[in-house]
Amino acid sequence: MSTLPFEQSEGPLRRPPELRELQEKGRVHAVTTAVGDPAWLVTGYEEVRRLLADDRFGRAHPEPERASRSGESALFGGPLGNFDTEQSDHRRMRALLQPHFSPKRMRALRPRIKALTAALLDEMEAAGSPADLHSALALPLPIAVICELLGVPYDDRDRFRAWSQAAADVTDRARSEQGLADLFLYGRDLVARKRAEGDPDADVISRLAATEGVSDDEAAMLGMSLLFAGHETTVTAIGMGTLWMMSTAGQWQVLAADTARVDATVEEILRGFGLGGGGLVRYARTDLDMEGVPVRAGDLVLLDTGAANHDPAAYPEPERFDPGGPVAPHLSFGHGPRYCIGAPLARIELSVVFTQLVTRFPAMRLGRPLEEMTFDPKTLTGGLTALPVTW
Repeated sequence: MSTLPFEQSEGPLRRPPELRELQEKGRVHAVTTAVGDPAWLVTGYEEVRRLLADDRFGRAHPEPERASRSGESALFGGPLGNFDTEQSDHRRMRALLQPHFSPKRMRALRPRIKALTAALLDEMEAAGSPADLHSALALPLPIAVICELLGVPYDDRDRFRAWSQAAADVTDRARSEQGLADLFLYGRDLVARKRAEGDPDADVISRLAATEGVSDDEAAMLGMSLLFAGHETTVTAIGMGTLWMMSTAGQWQVLAADTARVDATVEEILRGFGLGGGGLVRYARTDLDMEGVPVRAGDLVLLDTGAANHDPAAYPEPERFDPGGPVAPHLSFGHGPRYCIGAPLARIELSVVFTQLVTRFPAMRLGRPLEEMTFDPKTLTGGLTALPVTW
């Protein structure tokens, strides 16, 4: 039986060999998680897509203290929510948040995202080559955007970034729980300040706080969840997308010569930056047959969207960077009722970032060999800790 996580012995842009072997053998696999618990790992594209929309699976568990865990993260490592009311609670949450993240609202942000990106690149260019693209752009831009959208003071970024990283720690439960608690307390204070300011339409947190039937605690919880989710994965996508493009001969120059290809490039980046070997936590709500495997109520099922996005049955050359190729829609934002509400915002940010990067720096290249790049193994997204570039 395989034990997670898999060793990425062939580098950060190729699936772990053990995962490739599993995918050749089948679609559903019995595994042991990083904390020693039993789980089912689903790696096939069609199977992951179908199960993402299957209401026989959820995030809650009838006996949370006995549930298998994928890791120590308080947010992502184990059960969340009330088993009896999970589905109605989720529908309520979506109904509260969806209007604030409509495609129309997100498109209205594009000019501001362009201005923020240009300002950061101005600073990087003025400082000169070489530079760390992670600290110069990939990290500060998503934070600045989500701060403006939610109404979170940008000057607080060092504090909430530290709490977010703690909350995402997959190795230390106490640190993760403390980070989550710190974020929530900060959110409660922020909601109180929004109420005192008396402008109910100033930003997302102000609008949530002014919504009838939403308590301060619920507004704080929703706001901080958005703050966390709204920047962490985009930071990783910018870094890994840049790394993948610059490591693929000619791709940077192809986009620089024709920026109309940026949307296809963004979709390929979103497909490729998570290689698999983990997965979205779900618990079976009833006994069922899952692709021929008997699953019992309460079993942990890991829907590995990264593995699905690299399933040779859906992508004949899964490790090849090929924007616009004839491929299936990726599952990086999920599928079905839990599809990521922040998807339109992430797409816009990535489109703006890579358009401006290749236009202003068509000769940009990695400042360090691929094998010398360093990643954060403690956090859920496992992104780059630095991205040296030169031009």
